[in-house]
Amino acid sequence: MGPVTAAVLQLVALIGALALCYIPFGNYMAKVYTSDKHWRVEKWIYKGIGANPDTEMRWPAYLRGVLAFSLIGVLFLYLLQRIQGILPGSLNFSSVNPAQSFNTAVSFVTNTNWQSYYGEQTMGHVVQTAGLAVQNFVSAAVGIAVAVALVRGFARSRTGEIGNFWADLVRGTIRILVPFAAIAAVVLVACGAIQNFSGIHEVGQFMGGSQQWNGGAVASQEAIKELGTNGGGYFNANSAHPFENPTPFTNLFEIFLLLLIPFALTRTFGVMVGSVKQGYAILATMFTIWLGFVALMMWTEFAHHGAALQAAGGAYEGKEVRFGVGSSSIFAVSTTLTSTGAVDSFHSSFTGLGGGIALLGMMLGEIAPGGTGSGLYGILIMAIIAVFIAGLMVGRTPEYLGKKIGAREIKLSAIYILITPALALVFTAASMALPTPPHSMLNPGAHGFSEVLYAFTSAANNNGSAFAGLNANTDWYNTMTGLAMLFGRFLPMVFVLALAGSLAEQKPVPVTAGTLRTEKPLFTGLLVGAILIITGLTYFPALALGPLAEGLAS
Repeated sequence: MGPVTAAVLQLVALIGALALCYIPFGNYMAKVYTSDKHWRVEKWIYKGIGANPDTEMRWPAYLRGVLAFSLIGVLFLYLLQRIQGILPGSLNFSSVNPAQSFNTAVSFVTNTNWQSYYGEQTMGHVVQTAGLAVQNFVSAAVGIAVAVALVRGFARSRTGEIGNFWADLVRGTIRILVPFAAIAAVVLVACGAIQNFSGIHEVGQFMGGSQQWNGGAVASQEAIKELGTNGGGYFNANSAHPFENPTPFTNLFEIFLLLLIPFALTRTFGVMVGSVKQGYAILATMFTIWLGFVALMMWTEFAHHGAALQAAGGAYEGKEVRFGVGSSSIFAVSTTLTSTGAVDSFHSSFTGLGGGIALLGMMLGEIAPGGTGSGLYGILIMAIIAVFIAGLMVGRTPEYLGKKIGAREIKLSAIYILITPALALVFTAASMALPTPPHSMLNPGAHGFSEVLYAFTSAANNNGSAFAGLNANTDWYNTMTGLAMLFGRFLPMVFVLALAGSLAEQKPVPVTAGTLRTEKPLFTGLLVGAILIITGLTYFPALALGPLAEGLAS
């Protein structure tokens, strides 16, 4: 069997597995967020934090809950790293310096999981398990909660109430993320991933020196890392490390995990708004973009015109031989089109156009299918923009799901889609213009520019993957990427929740002969076109300086 055929078969198997889980898992999540019953363990948590889960919140109160909880998470994780040297189970690692502690705390709380450190040489068992792994759960739950709040905005009328943040946070963690991550961890352990709390030990002599490895609760962190679209690996090699991702099966299983919730949330959306066809329309948009990007990535990595690459049968540099070009291409597209950021190969070693595809996937806003929650609310914002464009074309007031898209709604949506591009491009420009930051670039020219652009695009979009050629462990990059992650996560949430409150207050408008049918293939095509055109107009000059210039020159 040839490598291309094997890659296609893996893609078909992945799509089949996602299709089988789509309806039951999507329906289950809808039930989680619409149930009026509380589990006993949830009641204990509510009592412990002093929250009343039955109290409905308007969007400002919901936002305060999101920000307060996240701020506490940043402070706790920062403190944990700063005192690591005196903690038990630290593996004799020293405390993390202030700039890197800030960067890492913000990174994991914002669901970015950007890592400017070697995990196996920096973080002990307590920080990894009690700090980073915990944030993998709750940061994902925060994203889903905000998405559900927006869905309620579409589903409700004549009220400004969009749910209870504390109830949504706890339910998402207890009923969805914890049990399914536990099942995934068992599968990974059964397939060879490690799960222990062993110390550092030598594994042999190499070139006159010894190589040291340490163990850890890897399988459990790997499971939620993918399921929650987090991406932060226990080891520096991330999902290319055999302790995290030992076999071709686990590689495909991890891709399945990182796509499961984002795709299934479209079903949850359809059920909660009372029209599963609307969910299918959003799903079709996500799937069309994702599949198109996978096909393009495979083409660039298998059929590049370089003589060495043709002789090898594909662009194998930077890719694990356990997985090959095809599986690595699927992983790269899936991790950058979601907000996962995990890697099983190094994107800097992809062909020029292949690296550009990974970069463009993040620039779309990671909405195909996007992160846990963030993908759904991101594409719903784009749907509002697409409806507005259609309304301008035919001279009608735009409507979506029975809600009028007026001046307030379109302003909130427009500001939302401008935030992350502004952060990525402004920080990239500053890093290229100042004298010191360019010293972190491993490569000159277009590829070096792509390294910097990729870093800030990844940070602002809360992805977390890197081109792997940039030394980001400097005060400049630790601070600036930290700020990009912080603003890129919470500023958009402000406008999403404000939009949810505005929509919930509206009275539904009846469907007429002139209403745009947003559950039809025509709207799916319009939405795909709007996403690609808006992204292209925003980022094309930057892409032309980096991956396009490199790809055309090679």
